[in-house]
Amino acid sequence: QAQLVESGGGLVQAGDSLRLSCAASGRTFSNYAMGWFRQAPGKEREFVAAFSWSGGSTYYADSVKGRFTISRDNAKKMVYLQMNSLKPEDTAVYYCAAIRWGTSPQELKTGWKYDYWGQGTQVTVSS
Repeated sequence: QAQLVESGGGLVQAGDSLRLSCAASGRTFSNYAMGWFRQAPGKEREFVAAFSWSGGSTYYADSVKGRFTISRDNAKKMVYLQMNSLKPEDTAVYYCAAIRWGTSPQELKTGWKYDYWGQGTQVTVSS
């Protein structure tokens, strides 16, 4: 069993940066791949970024590539999403998620394959 708690969201202006954090509980955190998803009002949830369980690979949505960076600290059981050059279209609720032994990019980009989800944190980017 794992629990995920996101933090770090807020209201910022276009071009600003934010760092989202996700605190995980559970003894086998290192066995999980971690992902970030987001859902804007009236839209479906979409993949943002993921880090494979081995820590060897990262994946990003095309819309955030070059602006967002996912990282993890297994010792602290934390996952981060550094978001730079934010745009109004980045406005959404951001969710942290965990998938046990997640490896392939296909599964890491597929929300329903994840085992655990956080409650979400709101990010609002004004123009």
